[in-house]
Amino acid sequence: RFSGTFVGNAESASPAAATSPPTVAAATLPAVPTIPVVPTIVGVPNTVAEGVLNPNEVKPPASGTRRARVLYDYEAADSTELALLADEMITVYSLPGMDPDWLIGERGNQKGKVPVTYLELLS
Repeated sequence: RFSGTFVGNAESASPAAATSPPTVAAATLPAVPTIPVVPTIVGVPNTVAEGVLNPNEVKPPASGTRRARVLYDYEAADSTELALLADEMITVYSLPGMDPDWLIGERGNQKGKVPVTYLELLS
């Protein structure tokens, strides 16, 4: 049979003292619990806010589209990206909350994310 304490334990022999958690100073705890915020974009399905972009569901903004010349060939990694050929012209725009290293590119009826570093943005 065990007595509830270990030999050599400097704390009290009472079971409550042996199992009570250490006291934490109130200053080390956050005053308000943090809750992750998922931004929503008016008129854009929630798939964009969740990090999954379906370019076919994204509508270009009323203003803010630009023409861009593609500098290098780019092979799309998945169906959310647009494959590019050097020297072609595409229309590009950004969406709120989108990674600044990427833009939405349109060529005819094709849409997808394109890396900014592969583009020369024109007026």
